[in-house]
Amino acid sequence: MTVGSGPLMLGIDTGGTYTDAVLFREGAAGGGVVAKAKALTTRHDLALGIAGAVDAVLGAAAANPADIALVSMSTTLATNAIVEGQGGRAALVLIGFGEADLDRDGLKAALGADPVLFLPGGHDVHGNERPLDLAPLEAALPELAPAVTGFAVCAYFAVRNPAHEIAAARLIRQTTGLAVTMSHELSAKLGGPRRALTTLLNARLVGLIDRLIAATEGFLQKRGIAAPLMVVRGDGALVSAAFARRRPIETILSGPAASIVGARHLTGIDEAIVSDIGGTTTDVAVLEAGRPRLDPDGARVGGMRTHVEAVAMRTFGLGGDSEVSIEEGGLSARLRLGPRRLVPLSLAAQQHGPAILAQLERQLGASNPGRMDGRFALRTGLEERFAAGLTASEARLYAEVGTTPVPLDKLLSASAQLAVLNRLVARGLVMLVGFTPSDAAHVLGRQATWDAAAAKLGADVFARRRDASGNRIMADGAKLAAAVLQLVTRKSAEAVLEAAFAEDGHDGPAAVSHALVQRALDGGSRFARLAVALDRPVIGLGASAPLHYAGLGELVGSECVLPAHADVANAVGAVVGQVRITVEALVTQPAEGRFRLTVGEHVEDFAAEDAALDAASARAAELALSRAADAGAAECHVETDTDIVTATVEDQRKFVEARVSAIAQGRPRVASEGVSRPSEN
Repeated sequence: MTVGSGPLMLGIDTGGTYTDAVLFREGAAGGGVVAKAKALTTRHDLALGIAGAVDAVLGAAAANPADIALVSMSTTLATNAIVEGQGGRAALVLIGFGEADLDRDGLKAALGADPVLFLPGGHDVHGNERPLDLAPLEAALPELAPAVTGFAVCAYFAVRNPAHEIAAARLIRQTTGLAVTMSHELSAKLGGPRRALTTLLNARLVGLIDRLIAATEGFLQKRGIAAPLMVVRGDGALVSAAFARRRPIETILSGPAASIVGARHLTGIDEAIVSDIGGTTTDVAVLEAGRPRLDPDGARVGGMRTHVEAVAMRTFGLGGDSEVSIEEGGLSARLRLGPRRLVPLSLAAQQHGPAILAQLERQLGASNPGRMDGRFALRTGLEERFAAGLTASEARLYAEVGTTPVPLDKLLSASAQLAVLNRLVARGLVMLVGFTPSDAAHVLGRQATWDAAAAKLGADVFARRRDASGNRIMADGAKLAAAVLQLVTRKSAEAVLEAAFAEDGHDGPAAVSHALVQRALDGGSRFARLAVALDRPVIGLGASAPLHYAGLGELVGSECVLPAHADVANAVGAVVGQVRITVEALVTQPAEGRFRLTVGEHVEDFAAEDAALDAASARAAELALSRAADAGAAECHVETDTDIVTATVEDQRKFVEARVSAIAQGRPRVASEGVSRPSEN
């Protein structure tokens, strides 16, 4: 094992295709990475993939599990659950809102068939109370409790006074014993419907994240790893597992945020565009002043805008497992990548052997190519209960799909069945197998992870397909593979440039598709030479980054940095991050000579502005330090910043409001440490 000066730490990242694990020690060579390992992500049970990766990395390092002092993980679970509409059923309790408010910020669409209850109450902009009536809630709870897994409570202007949320939550907990999420705990921002949406999503995710954390803790205990478990938030900061259990919504975009933190650690670069290519997607974000740039409008996931602070990320359906297909229309065939993910032929053959190879040889030997050649279907492994509600045609087709890949040319007897199959794929019940960039890399000998023979057969089968003129699309499989890899690099450059144009305030997709930009990327000229260039380097991450990004720098006109351990940057970011908690205190003037402080659940009036501001700074700092310690921080310190808004009326200064932000930060506690005493500076 490589020697270092710090405690031994374990970082874990669950990606769409792989779960990565690293053992890390400050002062060790290679950026602190002692050992690294990968295992296939098990989507139906993420804990299985985590166990595989952790066992592999422990074996690679010959490490004693008892020596591990900290475990930290980033997870795709919350993001995927929102995108795929999964999670528990939650009841939304709205206090002081009307039904018209459901039509704002996508709240009605997010609510779906989940129950909603409207109560009189709430507060005004200064935190003054309106009459609260909890009787309708008390009457509804006996019927609601058995039908939901949790509750989300959002009151009008709760960020100015959370008293009514607290009262409703107390009643719900006492009556039902179920988990309750209050909106003021998640956000101090105005915008009730979006705050309600964020709260609803959090309530749905509580059970999912709790099961993942419980399974991970159980696995760690079995391996003799008695270390604190941390989770990466969407802003790249770390929080304790207990903190994440209460606020799982804050783990959306956890993986992408961890990759940016890892990129900074592995390169030492403070200003860059980070492009992380995985199996399913490419995530592009900005590293600014050494930290991930956050989305000022709140994280958007699954088409819904939330109040969650998270990395400003642009995600493209481009990865090593992207579907390779032919664009419809036109006389000549043009290759297309993604956005759908397929299981690579080479991977499927490694797992299922003859079921793939024999069918590819049969298709290659046929006199004419078929539209379904090189494609297979198999079940994902979800429990049968997830197949509830299938239509008759879906149920019949699903019954014919098993755990061994079935070729589509034998599975589908009519073209109309393809739509049925696609619905099963969208439900997460069936996976498609086909030719991907990962297979292309195996064909050309640039990757040797899985079954190269299946990749070569798949390339030959694909290459013999015909264009609209009846000609082969490629002379042979090797030429097809080379074209696919070249297209991945080109599309990667377009993704990076699209993100850069958007950062500059342009319409990213429109700008990158402009004829002049496309001509600059194509290179060559007759009279006018065109070029496009970034103003900062690109940091390329992902296991396949050295392959696909080798020519990226030339296309984007800037250096492309490929750090050592780029394949596990997410797991590195998970373990090198810091605990960072922000608390905001607000001072308003509801009446002349009265200054009202609201911070957390505390509301207090003062007769003087200075007294209110001093109290705001003190209480915000105290609360931030307390929450940081609760989130797992050690040696914590806090910094405060005050922003005062005033107006001039008849040459007189008038106080409007003041916001005091307190940011508490510290490294996570390790196994040998108890709860530390916070400090303020």
